Amino acid sequence: MTGKRHESLEHQHRPEVIRHRLREPSRVQNLPDAILGGIDGCVTTFAVVSGAFGAGFSATVALVLGVANLLADGFSMAVSNYEAIQARREHVEGVRRNEHQHIDLVPEGEREEIRQIFQRKGFAGETLERVVETICSDRELWVETMVREEHGLQTEGLSPLRSALTTFFAFLVVGAMPLLPYALPGLGTTRQFLASLLVAGLMFFLIGMGKSLVYHQPVLTSGLRTLLIGGAAAGLAFLTGHLAQTLFGVGM
Repeated sequence: MTGKRHESLEHQHRPEVIRHRLREPSRVQNLPDAILGGIDGCVTTFAVVSGAFGAGFSATVALVLGVANLLADGFSMAVSNYEAIQARREHVEGVRRNEHQHIDLVPEGEREEIRQIFQRKGFAGETLERVVETICSDRELWVETMVREEHGLQTEGLSPLRSALTTFFAFLVVGAMPLLPYALPGLGTTRQFLASLLVAGLMFFLIGMGKSLVYHQPVLTSGLRTLLIGGAAAGLAFLTGHLAQTLFGVGM
């Protein structure tokens, strides 16, 4: 470990720094939502471009289809993410209400649950009883402990609106990248598609690298994996468009 890294860790673990960090509100990590929206946006628009090119559509048609899908699918995905996060919040609130009710009806049973939870963590004897007494003397702490420890639920940082907006804007920004070559005049259809292919490939790889920061995966491996997934989706769309042109005469 380098000297600077060690100094930084020592600073982060000073009592006053720890105290300040723990008092701050929980910081929601929006990067997973951004990665989700970015990957889906790039896959969606480049799949449309690939399908249009495979079917022999003009650049104008590909651009119109791409923009339409970009807006519609981006909105749909944002709404879906909003509803999913909202459902999680409602579930947590329901569990919290149940725990309050259980404490009113069977306080000793709930106290025993706290005892066994911390017993499994290695506490015993007088220390265990002091932990149980401390937690159960604060009703809100008691309930939050049960929500986290018994049910394994996250109780902070669930913001449906923030998640939805993050997903939507990431979808739009990254998803628009494969469409840029089709907005440039003077390029032939084949060159526009190849340029879009390069841009999409770069986006997939960069998103995969960014994903490695969230899930602690090897950077290169994560980038290549996302590139392969996006490439497979685009290849499937291209094949579908080409088959539609061949079998049904779809195209220009």
